[in-house]
Amino acid sequence: MTHRADPWAFHPHPAAWAVVVGVALAYLLALHLVPASSRARPTRRQWSSLAGGLLTLAVALTWPLADLAAHWSLTALLAQRLLITLAAAPLLLLAVPAPVLARLTRPAPIDAVLDFVTRPVVAVAAFSAIAVGTLASPVVAEQSSSALARGGIDALLLAGGGLLWGPVLRNIPGAHRPGSLGVAVYLFVQSIVPTFPAVIFIFARHPIYPAFAAVHRALGVSALADQQISGVMAKVATLPVLWTAAWVAMARAQAADREGRDVEPLTWAEVERQLERASRSEARRRAHPRRQRVSAIPRPAPGGGWLPPGDTQSPGGPTQGSGPAPGDP
Repeated sequence: MTHRADPWAFHPHPAAWAVVVGVALAYLLALHLVPASSRARPTRRQWSSLAGGLLTLAVALTWPLADLAAHWSLTALLAQRLLITLAAAPLLLLAVPAPVLARLTRPAPIDAVLDFVTRPVVAVAAFSAIAVGTLASPVVAEQSSSALARGGIDALLLAGGGLLWGPVLRNIPGAHRPGSLGVAVYLFVQSIVPTFPAVIFIFARHPIYPAFAAVHRALGVSALADQQISGVMAKVATLPVLWTAAWVAMARAQAADREGRDVEPLTWAEVERQLERASRSEARRRAHPRRQRVSAIPRPAPGGGWLPPGDTQSPGGPTQGSGPAPGDP
């Protein structure tokens, strides 16, 4: 691979700016998919989240960070990845009003995918596969030599960020939502499992990526030092972000418990999504009448989320349809 003469030379990155503008235009177009109403109108906080997400994308995908991440430094590459997954992805998701997300994810195939990938176990496995797989040496070498490969990997990382935050954010109708303790455990696992390559970077005795062999020309450090710095940075940046989010979830739950209010008020978008799923489930049962008929209407679970169709266990009580309790007349 031939390195560029000057690692700090300015490059305009028109394709990256086109992506940022395209995301902004897609957001405005999505707002028009939902009939005008106060519920679908972005709040000031959501506009701020959009601005923050677009700004983060611009920093991650343009000069100088994108140039350093592509050709010169593993530390720059991990900084770029952290910005995309830990900042840009959740900010862009938070920017979209729940009714708009409901409309975008309403088609049955998309809803089925949403229902599957926001299960915490699936989200951990999928995000770990993306985070670790895109750091394989052949993948890093390919992104260093191909702008098309870099764009594809960046898009995959943005989707991975959505997977990471999907079970945590509360504005995605139909997503699996663990309780506050479940969120804390989930984020703790996500802070450990996908970041184990950082430990390898810290303790490896030799540079792993030939693509960054000339890092001394950009940052004045050896390739091994750059690799070790990248590992420390990945841990130092990831743990505070995810653990802070877990602490906030627990603190909100405790405050809601003290005040006697719901941690997650039920929204019409969520009720509508569950009714749509119940309707699809009923249609499938009608198509297969030999299957056992069970209640198709999901109900809120005591610890958060929804009981699936057919779960007839009443919160805090015996199973519906069971016989009289012992000792009853």
